[in-house]
Amino acid sequence: MAQEYEQLLLKNQLCFPMYACGRKIVAAYTPYLKPLGLTYTQYVVFMVLWEKERVTVGQLGSILHLDAGTLTPLLKNLEKEGYVTRERSKDDERVTMITVTKKGNDLKKKCKDIPLELAGKGSPLNKKETAQLYTLLYKYLEG
Repeated sequence: MAQEYEQLLLKNQLCFPMYACGRKIVAAYTPYLKPLGLTYTQYVVFMVLWEKERVTVGQLGSILHLDAGTLTPLLKNLEKEGYVTRERSKDDERVTMITVTKKGNDLKKKCKDIPLELAGKGSPLNKKETAQLYTLLYKYLEG
């Protein structure tokens, strides 16, 4: 059967393999994160907080390429669990500051080996290909 619209063939879409790879990567993290009660999105939020300790919701959204509508309920849940505090900035009430708590920082020890465990499972890419993909994906995100 002839294809009338080549642009609609799945094999011609860059978005599909990016989407499918993202799902595959998140699935690989799940067995490590689920016992800790974390989703992948919560995990990457913690990665930012462990590095910076205190950020605004806007900064967090910018770093993670997530909007406030996604972050706000996630952060409320993390606050309810005692992992972060949320407070209005004293300089600008419209700005919400997120700070990792001691309990949130204690989680870091439990997560420290996750990247190593996943790296140990191997990748179909060699180091050079991995570096190229990393560079290209960030170029796409920033574009």
